[in-house]
Amino acid sequence: MITSKDAVKISLYKETNLRIIFLVTLMAVLGVSSITPAFPKIASELNLSADSISLLIIFFTLPGVILTPIAGVLADRIGRKKIMVPSLFLFGLSGTACFFTKHFETLVILRFFQGVGAASIGSLNITLIGDIFSGKERAAAMGYNASVLSTATAAYPVIGGALATIAWNVPFILPVFAIPVALAVLYKLSNPEPSSSQSLINYFKNTYIALKSKNAVVYFTTSLVTFILLYGCYLTYFPFLLDNNFAAPPFVIGLLMSTMSVVTAITSFNLGRITSRIKEKQLLKLSFILYALSLAIIPLISNLWLLIIPLMLFGIAQGTNIPSLQLLLTEIAPLEYRGAFMSFNGMILRLGQTLGPVIISAIFLYGGLSLAFYAGAIIAVLNLVLLVISISQKR
Repeated sequence: MITSKDAVKISLYKETNLRIIFLVTLMAVLGVSSITPAFPKIASELNLSADSISLLIIFFTLPGVILTPIAGVLADRIGRKKIMVPSLFLFGLSGTACFFTKHFETLVILRFFQGVGAASIGSLNITLIGDIFSGKERAAAMGYNASVLSTATAAYPVIGGALATIAWNVPFILPVFAIPVALAVLYKLSNPEPSSSQSLINYFKNTYIALKSKNAVVYFTTSLVTFILLYGCYLTYFPFLLDNNFAAPPFVIGLLMSTMSVVTAITSFNLGRITSRIKEKQLLKLSFILYALSLAIIPLISNLWLLIIPLMLFGIAQGTNIPSLQLLLTEIAPLEYRGAFMSFNGMILRLGQTLGPVIISAIFLYGGLSLAFYAGAIIAVLNLVLLVISISQKR
């Protein structure tokens, strides 16, 4: 465990274990955002329709819905590294193999296997932070990791787009970096491993008890709502609002949307300092106040560049919400069940990514763009009420 005394001697974000986890996080968000800028070129080169291209995302994300909780259980039973290292190798090898194929059917199959590898790494990185760090160091580590994630989310489309200008398949070379990351996890990561002495029946029984606790249910619900708002209102309909209300070109849309990611990264990076003054549960509630304000303001703004204000509010909400939520989940999950716990949250997260566009699209079809954002604000307020009445202030 990292102690306060150790933290005085070395800046936390320079600690070797955390840097390795950062590398895992960079791989966890690589699979989609780095290749989407190449989609038009892929469609043109391989003579494909837009709905066919979407299979490159569907077949990548689909394995995670089923395999993420299974990977969490295995990580609790046989160890984090024994799941993480093969997953990174599979992610890297199958992802890089996409670079060498010219056949779309083969590309889809390889993306499926890459998705199998990706299923565990996006939740076990958070599990490792909960395992290795404690107290204020854990809060700071969660914030730094969320900052790395947000920075990568903003940077990968730019990198992928630049590589796609060379050739449609060049962005697929990026997963090769997962192979040295796997070696770093194998040989350099120093982490405690859970004990698997209890029977499998008792393990599932105790995990179920932990998962159905009141706080866990509230946090999982909050995670679901967070990604409904992010993928439904922001990622799906904010670009349409910019195009419909301001005729904004793609570059301006990308520039404005990157503002949110930058603010999220800065906020997350400073989470350790923030939590020394404001507890995580309070930050979680504050984030939904900011979500509601941001989404309610967006349809009212008539000047394109004034949209930076609600985008910054949304970015601050993301930067306080996600790492605080991850921290609170790791605190109520014992080491021996933490892999399953965080992996279940990963499954909830993917469910929110799927439901968000569906729910907000139905609202959009009924009442238009403005109602889509106002509905998001109402959903944020309802989740705030849930947090206020359900979660006590005691840590």
